[in-house]
Amino acid sequence: MAERQATVAAVRVPELIALAERMADESGDILRRYFRRDLRFDDKPDSTPVTAADREVEKTLRRMIEAAYPDHGIVGEEFGAVREDAETVWVLDPIDGTGGFVTGKPLFGTLIGCVQKGLPVAGIIDHPALRERWVGGEGSPATFNGNRVRVRPCARISDAMLYATTPHMFVGADAYAFDALCDAVKRPQYGADCYAYGLLASGFVDLVVEASMKPCDYCALAPVVAAAGGIMTDWEGRPLGLNSDGRVIAAGDERIHARALKILAVGRDFGGLG
Repeated sequence: MAERQATVAAVRVPELIALAERMADESGDILRRYFRRDLRFDDKPDSTPVTAADREVEKTLRRMIEAAYPDHGIVGEEFGAVREDAETVWVLDPIDGTGGFVTGKPLFGTLIGCVQKGLPVAGIIDHPALRERWVGGEGSPATFNGNRVRVRPCARISDAMLYATTPHMFVGADAYAFDALCDAVKRPQYGADCYAYGLLASGFVDLVVEASMKPCDYCALAPVVAAAGGIMTDWEGRPLGLNSDGRVIAAGDERIHARALKILAVGRDFGGLG
């Protein structure tokens, strides 16, 4: 067991990113073949759609990981987890935004993340219909289509541009908290899925706040945001990992991150009294 862990731990982040880039190339080729075709979909138990494209992409990515690093763990949106207790675990979402994908919206993306010792260390946000890709990792700069990007400063919450995929992802006390944050920012906007996090890394967006997320939804995003100079945590300000509760906040500036955390905390306390 100790020998296996030593082998896994020896893989450096640049090597992980290199494999992730090849995986994104493969997934992009597959998804462009399916996009805006007569594509049938099924509803999963949580009522979210899944397509043949989701399944083909994830199977392809899993095969590539198994071929390169058979000791690594894999957590995937469609086919569950193997070796989840490994020191290095890949976290895959073949199509983030399948609802947009099946309705022809090009903002869907493939998320490829890598977690070491429980914390995300490398990630790719790939948008095959747009041929746009953000990459980032621990000790590596964030890039957009090969060019370095960085978050922008935003000192005041009242100046912040906020994104969330949909307001319907917030329920109960979380809905009160999110409403309070919407009242505090300059403008809330919706519907970008993982694309919003790339925009934040490139300095066009200041905050992304979401709930009801799974590890495959956020583990690829956090390293990109961090590599661009931003910060991404849960709503308590804790680092994200495989066991986080699904509430995330990404910010380009630590000052509005801190302010947003306070607003969310007060909003949840108020909502909990209702």
